[in-house]
Amino acid sequence: MNELGRRVLVALVGVPLAIGIIWIGGAPLATLLGGLAGIGAWEFYRLAREGGATPLVVLGVIAAALVPIAVHGELLGVLRLPLYAWILPVLLLLGAAIWLRGVQGRPLGAVSTTVYGVLYTGGTLAFGYALRYHNYAVGDTAGALAVLFPVVLTWASDTGAYFSGRLIGGRKLMPSVSPGKTVAGAVGAIVVTVAATYAFVHGLLVPRAQLAFTPWGLVLFGAAISVVAQVGDLAESLLKREAGVKDSGMLFPGHGGVLDRLDSLFFVLPTAYALYDWLLIPAPGGR
Repeated sequence: MNELGRRVLVALVGVPLAIGIIWIGGAPLATLLGGLAGIGAWEFYRLAREGGATPLVVLGVIAAALVPIAVHGELLGVLRLPLYAWILPVLLLLGAAIWLRGVQGRPLGAVSTTVYGVLYTGGTLAFGYALRYHNYAVGDTAGALAVLFPVVLTWASDTGAYFSGRLIGGRKLMPSVSPGKTVAGAVGAIVVTVAATYAFVHGLLVPRAQLAFTPWGLVLFGAAISVVAQVGDLAESLLKREAGVKDSGMLFPGHGGVLDRLDSLFFVLPTAYALYDWLLIPAPGGR
């Protein structure tokens, strides 16, 4: 099977499975996000090691995988994490580095890279669970749409950038990081994403979830999601450039690793959660 065939097969299996788990929510969603976070953290630490860092891989992978599960526990009320629960692990990690890395093992870089890997993967993907149970998203339909909305917009942004860049070409956006991206592609991505935002809001969010945006809020949401999606893509490209690798991993045949597939979502999911708080309103005539 050629690369295109593998990409199509993975999409045909993965997309319906992901949508189903998002719809179900709860423990299955937390488990999926935790698994992706753990694998993503492992890939991140692989890139870090290629760049000369010495992260505490096992501890970081476990911590990243547990973050979405901890958020699930918080929502159920079975796990109440006090403020110190978020700082003590960092201090314990630095303490562990005394024996696990020592002076010659670059302990500062090891701990910093480990903590950032946890936040970059588990910390951001946990917002996928938080979106599913956002205060505005009441019910399974609204909750699932609250997650799928920024995911669909991320895909729209990527598609808009690809076709705009191919059709128009012109000045490169940031050739030292990602030679294929153009300014025209970046602008096209924003335009397509805003259009997709309008279609999703009026086609699904308003009638199915009774949620809406003001006209300017809709434009701002779509444009912001596109911008941060592109920044997330560039950020992962930067990491791979430093490490000197083409793909972060091989989990998804034809697609690369978790970081390759979710690079934009790491930035989009927390941003979408914040924008929901600021811009989302009940649909006129809704609840």
